[in-house]
Amino acid sequence: MELKNLPSVDEVLKDSRIQSLEKVYARHLIVQAVRDELDVLRAEIMGSGIRLTRDEARERVVVEVVHRLNTLHQGSLKKVINATGVVLHTNLGRAPLSLETAEHIAGLAQGYCNLEMDLEEGKRGSRYQHLEPMIVSLTGAEAALVVNNNAAAVLLVLNTLAKGREVIVSRGQLVEIGGSFRIPEIMALSGAKLVEVGTTNKTYLSDFEQAVSPDTALLLAVHTSNYRIVGFTHEIPLRELVGLGCRLELPVVQDLGSGCLVDLSPWGLEAEPTVQECIKEGVDLVTFSGDKLLGGPQAGIIVGKKHLIDAMKRNHLLRALRVDKLTISGLEAVLGGYLSGEPQNKIPVLHMLTRDPADLEVTADGLCRAIREELQDWDGQLDVRVIELKDKVGGGAYPLQELPGYGVEIALGFDPGRLVYRLRTLEPALLPRIKEGAIIISVRTLQAGEADLIPGLLRRALEAL
Repeated sequence: MELKNLPSVDEVLKDSRIQSLEKVYARHLIVQAVRDELDVLRAEIMGSGIRLTRDEARERVVVEVVHRLNTLHQGSLKKVINATGVVLHTNLGRAPLSLETAEHIAGLAQGYCNLEMDLEEGKRGSRYQHLEPMIVSLTGAEAALVVNNNAAAVLLVLNTLAKGREVIVSRGQLVEIGGSFRIPEIMALSGAKLVEVGTTNKTYLSDFEQAVSPDTALLLAVHTSNYRIVGFTHEIPLRELVGLGCRLELPVVQDLGSGCLVDLSPWGLEAEPTVQECIKEGVDLVTFSGDKLLGGPQAGIIVGKKHLIDAMKRNHLLRALRVDKLTISGLEAVLGGYLSGEPQNKIPVLHMLTRDPADLEVTADGLCRAIREELQDWDGQLDVRVIELKDKVGGGAYPLQELPGYGVEIALGFDPGRLVYRLRTLEPALLPRIKEGAIIISVRTLQAGEADLIPGLLRRALEAL
């Protein structure tokens, strides 16, 4: 194809499909999109020498412009049906919110609210006053503060209490979480000086005692929620570290990471320290996430001694880390679920983690029958059956915990990668597990009504192969 066969901008703009875009998009955006696609095609011609007629070139530009603008309008965030069995799937947004929580957020988002307004006094208030009473009531702490994620919470604590001074932490607790967030790096950004003690597998109270200096600002304990060190190990009990802090008049800070307000051991999960237990042990400050085991929107929650929380409220860094009205309203609804009792029935994450395996088997059996019925014309080409599974908590919590579950296995006569690709590109997208020659749909992580959609999605994906 020669460059002379490229259509002009005006020629493309006269196409009826392009003209229909003017009902949705500003004309200057359409014109720019046409120019951009013509530039792309021009570069391809010059680079590879492809040969297209003028009509073919115009058609290609029109199609690409329509796709580009529609994609821009729709955005890239899409609903995904999580069929992986990983409850807190970081890549899928971690904790899903309940319908009640979503409605609460929507109700406050559609108009104005008293975010920073004291309606009784008729003067400016604080955005931090809305959640603090609820969190204090649930945790037993003196005060609370919410920022935009747990990394921010740790950063604010260190910057406020230890800037330019030393923070002692066990070498075995220098964690890295998703996104390459590392304790040493966040400490450096805060202005604090890291003092690591002990060894990877063993740290004793004497290691902390010997490292304390006049420059020590605080003692930091980091819960290794996303990994375990097993075997020849020793870890300092939290109460002993708190005792040392009291003797030396140094605050003790516990970063719980995936902090939980409920003891999940009655449902077969390993015992994990709750926020309330840490406060009872005498920890001065506890930090944890809002969108992990708590089951809420992304947030970092700090609870503990009032004078320390007050100091963080005065830190100018807080403005860069603050939460907005949507996060506050979402947390309000989620925390209300805890305050009303039986949160495992009201918080989707807790509900998924505590589901009875027998209930999961019934759900899997029903889904299996529905898939077989939908794909009966594929009989003989697919093997659809209910299987037992080991699901995961995810989100950097309970790294060794396996949850007994059930799902539907669809054995294929071809590479499952092609089918999974088609499923990922549907609306809504469906993300299953993959195993050699098969895909697996775990029912634990399916939300209300999603099981009904899966047979049809499978048919659409198979027909597109």
